[in-house]
Amino acid sequence: MLTTLQLTTRSRNEILDITPQVAQAVRNSGINDGLCVVYVPHTTAAVTINENADPDVKHDLLKKLAELAPKHESYYQHNEGNSDSHVDS
Repeated sequence: MLTTLQLTTRSRNEILDITPQVAQAVRNSGINDGLCVVYVPHTTAAVTINENADPDVKHDLLKKLAELAPKHESYYQHNEGNSDSHVDS
């Protein structure tokens, strides 16, 4: 069974907790045994696993990604304005 989630972000780089939406999709599927695969088909988005116990982790992760792949760098050859997004996804 395939379920598509539509998500809206409020900023260019953001971490969303989609656990409630995924759990609801699993419940709605009626499947009682098996695997749930979460897949993001876009090259500038990613799925990560975090226990979400400390909200500072989201902040730290976004800060480190911005440091490792700054938005504007002269060495990016891809020039659509989102090179950093490809690097940090």
